[in-house]
Amino acid sequence: MASFEQLQASVEYQCRNNLNLYDSPSCDRLATQAAVGRHLRILSLPENSATSVQVCLCEDDYLAWLPLADIRELELAASPYHAIALSEAEIKNRIPDVIAFTQKAMQVPNYYLWGGTVEPNYDCSGLMQAAFADSGIWLPRDAYQQEAFTQLIAMQELLPGDLIFFGVQKATHVGLYLGNGCYIHSSGQEMGRNRIAIDCLSEQGDKISQSYYQQLRCCGRVVRSYEPPSRSVV
Repeated sequence: MASFEQLQASVEYQCRNNLNLYDSPSCDRLATQAAVGRHLRILSLPENSATSVQVCLCEDDYLAWLPLADIRELELAASPYHAIALSEAEIKNRIPDVIAFTQKAMQVPNYYLWGGTVEPNYDCSGLMQAAFADSGIWLPRDAYQQEAFTQLIAMQELLPGDLIFFGVQKATHVGLYLGNGCYIHSSGQEMGRNRIAIDCLSEQGDKISQSYYQQLRCCGRVVRSYEPPSRSVV
């Protein structure tokens, strides 16, 4: 268990419990969550008046802020995080488990949580990241980052396990294609769901499906696992 006095910059820690991470030093808006066992680095030591510290999650290079009160939930990592390179074929073989994760998550009472990546409450890209990570496949954190990371494909090429991106100027929402014209996603209350649900990728569906279809951007296939550029791969 780490303490403020023991805190070290650029050293890898592991999370002893699930942690909330925030998008600013004030820690008033959730950015993401770090599940038990995730690795992070403290980017710089806080000043005496600080109430939070900036961290970088090692698996996806995501930057966020951790309240100093949660430092006690960190412990020094026994060894540095190493990304594991996966072939496209290996990823394809794991897709059924990715789909199963999302469907199991849907069966548990849940609501849409901005920044949520830990069960039971997810945001859209948090559900995608958690589902793939559960099968050992790492994606970037946010929808627009996931869009840039995937191999873009045409709609007629969609296969179960592909990602579907929505948004106007950039990807702001993402779902997982299930086949038969349906996809699963965690959508917010403003769209009428506020939970994980299955919708139709069609302008002929219900009002919610139609609203998302009108913002359809592109489709992408996960063909690799994210590898932090500054980290070694094994």
